[in-house]
Amino acid sequence: MAKDRKYLLGMYEKAVPASLSLEEKLIACKEAGFDWMEISIDETDEKISRLYWSKEEKDALVKSIKKTGQPIYTMCFSAQRKYSLGSLGKDKHEKAMEIMEKAIDFAADIGIRIIQLAGYDCYYEEANEESRNEFIKNLKIATEMAAKKGVLMGFETMMDREFISTVEKGMEFVDICGSPYLGVYPDIGNLEGARIDFGYEKSVHDDILTGKGHIFAAHLKETKSKVDRSVPWGTGVTDYVNNIRLLKELGVRMFNGEFWCDHPDAWKEYLLESNKFLREKLDEVFDD
Repeated sequence: MAKDRKYLLGMYEKAVPASLSLEEKLIACKEAGFDWMEISIDETDEKISRLYWSKEEKDALVKSIKKTGQPIYTMCFSAQRKYSLGSLGKDKHEKAMEIMEKAIDFAADIGIRIIQLAGYDCYYEEANEESRNEFIKNLKIATEMAAKKGVLMGFETMMDREFISTVEKGMEFVDICGSPYLGVYPDIGNLEGARIDFGYEKSVHDDILTGKGHIFAAHLKETKSKVDRSVPWGTGVTDYVNNIRLLKELGVRMFNGEFWCDHPDAWKEYLLESNKFLREKLDEVFDD
């Protein structure tokens, strides 16, 4: 019998080969011991096309979820790098708002609880005061759409841009919108990487505290200076136990392991290894 834990540990979809069907990915996620899968809606046409699925296609995914018994509780919405809420120009921000609404509808139809928003006002354009204002305007609209469908949206903290590189920076926009449906979904690896790379004086611990009452979940990822992905577990700068302990005190109970399929010939073994590594950190805190 599986251990009755006081938290849930999810797995990022990109931790398994892209060639697998979504149902096969759900099965692999479950067999490796994870509690749910975080679906990826990245900036590729293949992933964005999911948002335009027919009712029948969405129903097929819901059927796979029920068949496997493995839920999809969260969405990593990194398509916003390409279609950002702060993009300037009518065509660009209209497309950004279109896929934002589609993402919220998709989440509601599939049973996804949290959409993790990319922490950028814009990515492939020059960021300025105008893009920030456009971001705020469109974020307010998006938050109203999410509230209507009962879907939570939380900012991912990034380490390659300073726009939302900390929980405190994300909370600035949470406070502007003032909605219970908008919060922060930080990446603790990115927080430490950003602190080092941008020279922030505030510790990650104190930064996380600024999100008290507004942190929905957290990404667990290994990082090091200037490298925000594919760092082997335990070789970077992420302070798992202390950050998890604080997040626990703040009421967070959902943690998602963000890692990639970097071992294509032994990916199943790496899923098990990753689950073991993260469970050990979480259990050290939650078994206290």
